[in-house]
Amino acid sequence: MKLPAIAFCHSERSEESLVTSGSTGYGNTPRCFASLNMTAQFTRRILPNVIAAVVIAALSSAASANETYKFDPSSSTIGFTVHQFLGTTHGKFTRFSGKIDIDREHSENSSVTAQIDVRSIDTRIKKRDDHLRSAEFFNIEKFPYITFKSRSVKRTGPQSGDILGELTMHGVTRPITLHVKLLTPMNDTTRTRWAVSTDSITRRDFNLMFSPATETVSGISQTVAINIEIEAKRAE
Repeated sequence: MKLPAIAFCHSERSEESLVTSGSTGYGNTPRCFASLNMTAQFTRRILPNVIAAVVIAALSSAASANETYKFDPSSSTIGFTVHQFLGTTHGKFTRFSGKIDIDREHSENSSVTAQIDVRSIDTRIKKRDDHLRSAEFFNIEKFPYITFKSRSVKRTGPQSGDILGELTMHGVTRPITLHVKLLTPMNDTTRTRWAVSTDSITRRDFNLMFSPATETVSGISQTVAINIEIEAKRAE
């Protein structure tokens, strides 16, 4: 007596099994085997090509949309100005680094990060610079860097924009908006140069205060004006 052959063919789409009965002879192979064979061919031959095409397209899109530029300190300036009773003090930082990621198709996806070495402060008077580096003011042993990290970018004109971000200085982080203007041609993809302005920074907002006696005698202003021009070169 021949027993019916039972074959189960699982379907992932319907989560059901197909039951086929009949002879166990080779001439009566269940129909589900053909379906499995087609699926196997698709997996082996077609699916890898589809995946490769998607990956290549994604990489090509990213390569054409994004450009990375690194600060060139030798051609850039990060300076500041402070008023006091006896005149105006002009200073700058000579060591800093940063990166600009530009998305020309979607400027809102662009970003900027920067780091300033506070030890490099230079007001052209060594005794004053040493005092500014001391624990009474910047306290460079504890807070060696000033950092900026953008949170959003908004285009305000053909060659201008606002960069909203966070400025961290002397252990305090506060929001800040940088107003930037492109100084190089739009089609120059080898370098980029920007004039940067912002509202004056208030020293007490970052706990950058001298002793009360020093503040009174020197008449140093609470507000610090920022003067920045950044040139950056296309990263290899």
